[in-house]
Amino acid sequence: MVAASTVQIAGLPGRDTECAAVRRLIDALPGAGGALLLWGDPGTGRSALVGYAHRHAGRCQVLAGEGLADEATLPYAGLQRLLDPLLDRADRLAEPQRGVLRRTLAGAGCPADQRLALSMGVLGLLAAVAREQPLLCTVDDVDRGDPATAEVLGFVARRLGHLPVALLVTAGTDAVAGGVPRHRLRALDDRAGAALLAARLPGLAPRVARELTAVAGGNPQALVDLAEALTPGQCRGEERLPETPPLDGALGRGYRSRLAGLPAEARRVLLLAALDEDGDPATLVRAARAAGAGIEALAPAEAAGLVRVGPHRVTLPQPLARAVVVAHAPLAERRAAHLLLAGVLDGPGQLLRRTLHRAAAAERPDPALAAELEAAAGVAGGEAAVTALHRAAELSTEPGQAAARLVAAAGRAWTAGQPRRAGRLLADAAAAGPVDPVVAGRAELIRGELELRCGSPSAATTTLLAAARAVSGVDRLAALGGLVRAGEAVCHTGDQFRYAEVARRVAVLRRPGDPPEVELLTALAAGVAATLRGDHERAGPALRRAVVLGNRLTGPALTPAGLIGAAVAGLLVAVDSAAHRLAERAVEVARARGEVSALPRALELRAIAEYWLGRHETAAETSREGLRIARDSGQVNSAGVHLGMLAVLAAVRADRDASLRRIREIGEGPAPHSRPRALAQWALAVLDLVDGRHEAATTRLSALARSGTGRGQVLIQVMATPYLVEAAAGAARQPAATAALAVFDRWASSTASPSRRALSARCHGLLAPRGSAEAERGFRTALRLHPTDAGAFERARTELLLGRELRRSRRPRDARAYLHAARETFGLLGLTVWAEQATTELRAAGESVGTPELPAARLLTGQQLRIAQLVAEGATNREIATRMFLSTRTIDHHLRNIFHRLGIRSRTELARALH
Repeated sequence: MVAASTVQIAGLPGRDTECAAVRRLIDALPGAGGALLLWGDPGTGRSALVGYAHRHAGRCQVLAGEGLADEATLPYAGLQRLLDPLLDRADRLAEPQRGVLRRTLAGAGCPADQRLALSMGVLGLLAAVAREQPLLCTVDDVDRGDPATAEVLGFVARRLGHLPVALLVTAGTDAVAGGVPRHRLRALDDRAGAALLAARLPGLAPRVARELTAVAGGNPQALVDLAEALTPGQCRGEERLPETPPLDGALGRGYRSRLAGLPAEARRVLLLAALDEDGDPATLVRAARAAGAGIEALAPAEAAGLVRVGPHRVTLPQPLARAVVVAHAPLAERRAAHLLLAGVLDGPGQLLRRTLHRAAAAERPDPALAAELEAAAGVAGGEAAVTALHRAAELSTEPGQAAARLVAAAGRAWTAGQPRRAGRLLADAAAAGPVDPVVAGRAELIRGELELRCGSPSAATTTLLAAARAVSGVDRLAALGGLVRAGEAVCHTGDQFRYAEVARRVAVLRRPGDPPEVELLTALAAGVAATLRGDHERAGPALRRAVVLGNRLTGPALTPAGLIGAAVAGLLVAVDSAAHRLAERAVEVARARGEVSALPRALELRAIAEYWLGRHETAAETSREGLRIARDSGQVNSAGVHLGMLAVLAAVRADRDASLRRIREIGEGPAPHSRPRALAQWALAVLDLVDGRHEAATTRLSALARSGTGRGQVLIQVMATPYLVEAAAGAARQPAATAALAVFDRWASSTASPSRRALSARCHGLLAPRGSAEAERGFRTALRLHPTDAGAFERARTELLLGRELRRSRRPRDARAYLHAARETFGLLGLTVWAEQATTELRAAGESVGTPELPAARLLTGQQLRIAQLVAEGATNREIATRMFLSTRTIDHHLRNIFHRLGIRSRTELARALH
């Protein structure tokens, strides 16, 4: 046994859930025992969590063991090492358990008919020791040791409920200790990766931390190895970062050790699996057979955690494992394996994969093979096409051709959502030698979009404008696309005054009879420019034309970029349903074509359309999806916009904690006048308004843009104008809202949108003298204009404001009907704070009303709410039990209580109650 440390440390980065589960397991002692299996790939922190458990053991005795690959063929060797400190107390056991336990651990083995007695003996021994003092038993890497030990420990783990024993087991797979609560250790996200790196490299640039987390695949040990291998220039972001974790790091050495212990035949088949990145099991079976082996030869490699063989895919744990396997093989073996794979890939749809393997085996530049690769990549997509173009460049003999292929590869990499890889390919293209000016221009278009989405949007403007000029003579559509993105960049940074230059350059490229995809971009740019200068008479026709053209795109012209442009136009002329359809179509097309880089922007526009349609919950779901994809694809600027939208949507629901959490996630990275910061200020202003801090809300929203200068977030301020007017009216600062409302009015009156005109009328009601006919007329006009089939929240807000106006005008009887309607709607929407405001107004109007009916979430305990949410997401009771480290019986008990509290009878009703 080992002594338990009394020192308490903070949780491991990214492992808060697992640390909490470990603490619950131990803290339940001595009242109740239990077991937990933590499983995951090498380097995910299994041993670190075992160490965390030892440090948290407190007054527990600690019994520690681990599985050793060197003893995997010795039955019960792991059990002997684990229990050796306790064997002097085995005499407390009754026969035959004592005898079989001692004989087995002495090396005599255990006959099949005595395994139950052995398992009961182990359980009895642990129970006897734990009666003196609660016992924490940990077994790290149980799957690496002998299977007999794992079998006994699984038996024991299932029978600890009433004993003061906690058993923590870790493994590389969940195929051990069946029936035991388990949790998979997944990859760290960007924030957890940055926290881990910060502990080792203080002051590391945030961009470098994000890129290193991506290189490591979120693996904690890979991150530590990278941190130890970085140069000072790499830490500052001045030098190119590694493409993989170091092969000689702790994780790489661990993989090499496992690889060295495999039989030669297993290594040969594993090399085939590592080289065939497509992971098709049928291909591997054929290749193994051609090599004179069988797929079953991989069994030792699978047991060692180096490969997973599934029915549909063969995978290696992470890129480092693949790199170690490939690097370990001699060059001749690698070439032979590539040629063998090329030989079995003889189907008509396998041209690209076959050519890639032939190219990987090539010993010298081969222009003909490079041309084959380029042609094969032209009809394919995804990562294989990027690799093919990259390899074609390496096989090229002419520098200009190599550079062109590298630029094409960079474009494919960016489209597939791999910005780091795209950036490296662009750097390689620049170093390849003299580059054709048009090729250089195309490279700059890619670089500019990388800056827009992943880097500095202000730098993106300059880059994109110059690139569009370079390619305008040979590719007008690409030039126009670059100019439209330059316009997006100036809007993102809050420098809308620069959009006029973008529009002028677009107009120069316009031609009579342009095809729809070209005319759409020219109409969009003209419409956006006119909108930003307040010329809605010119903006409206151009933007509506862009919407029409977006709906007409077909064939090769049907691209996410075109649909996104049309959706932008639709939002600017307030045709929300059309804009939503266009954005949704952009999402569908991008997914179908693997254009990951377009998804965050398309989802951003879909969320904005859903906001205007009054579908706030749906908009939040869309933004959460957009945030996940933006983070996965390194698009930090797009991620910031989605975080801002989530902050606003939470603030509108008066969910202070959620809104502030999203604002904190935005951080200090975005520039002061950028779109994410403006959305954050809008969210904070709504929270101010909810709390009655009208002056603070007015100041925040007034500062979003400077009227007449083209600086600041004009379009965000227009969206937030209804809140600005309400805040200014409450703060008696009408001049602060007058200019913004004038801008909003000009826009709203130029659209055919009843909802925009309703908001305009409500704003005028707020600014009219209290008790005047003008104020009442404004509110009643707004109620008449609010669409009946959408926007229930905004209608209820207008009813609340009209009721308040009538109550303050000493017309309480007239006020009550509107206040009741508002209260009912807010209650149905689950907006407790707004419902309470309506209740307060009703009481002030002389009505005796109770507390508004609470939403389902307010009737449940924290644990019950978490279970209910998982049920609403479609999880089964067994899945919920696994995720929450509880028994299925406990989940059943909680679910019965949840149904009783909410007065419902089914999971379907529960999902409806929570939404």
